[in-house]
Amino acid sequence: MYETITFEVKDRIATIILNRPKVRNAFNWTMIEELFQAFRKIKSDSDIRIAVLTGEGTCFCAGADLNWMKDVMKRSYEENYEESLKLAELFYLLYTLPKPLIGMINGPAIGGGTGFVSVCDIAIASENARFSFSEVRIGLVPSDISPFMIRKCGGEGRIREYFLTGRRLTAEDALNIGLVNKVVPDKQLVTAVQEITNELLQGSPNALRVCKELLEKVPLLPFDKVREYTAQTLAHLRKSEEAQEGMNAFLEKRKPKWQIKN
Repeated sequence: MYETITFEVKDRIATIILNRPKVRNAFNWTMIEELFQAFRKIKSDSDIRIAVLTGEGTCFCAGADLNWMKDVMKRSYEENYEESLKLAELFYLLYTLPKPLIGMINGPAIGGGTGFVSVCDIAIASENARFSFSEVRIGLVPSDISPFMIRKCGGEGRIREYFLTGRRLTAEDALNIGLVNKVVPDKQLVTAVQEITNELLQGSPNALRVCKELLEKVPLLPFDKVREYTAQTLAHLRKSEEAQEGMNAFLEKRKPKWQIKN
């Protein structure tokens, strides 16, 4: 079905692999469109609980395909705007996915590739991974990814230096600024991601969805409005079917139904 990615679902986990290893999994228009298709399916399919994003081979994503970018930059402002907006909308789709998105960062993530890391809920990186906001070195800026990077890393102060210099970050640097959650030896990467997905499968699908809404909306609310929103959220959840099942399962000393594999 796909030309630039691979997509499979197993045990309620969808795995999306950026699959252009000859160009270090750099994205082009086709990959953007295919990622939209895959993640819309993940969003709408109730049987899928978790998504994992990774790259084929030894690179996660080298950013935008420069041959594609060279062609795009010859087009009109309006065409450039439409393509830039499409990419921004893709990042937003991944960021607001109502299911946990795990980044399995198996190698370098450069430019827009780092953007894909920034929209993951949890990112586990190989110690061989490298990161860079290298756009300034070719006359561009990390514009579409900047809102997600600033949120992910806890403010502009932690990434201002890297945006301005285009300097490479090691996996440990990325861990220190909050871009990734954990760094492991390359041979332990798959196991580390499996451990995270196993933990996530223990949670209520509806509660995980609401958690993501909470994380997105609370920072944007006026502080005097937060208590009303959070109280309403909790009250609605207490009356939900999954919360009732979870509480009954706890009291009856059994696993809730959503933890039982089909």
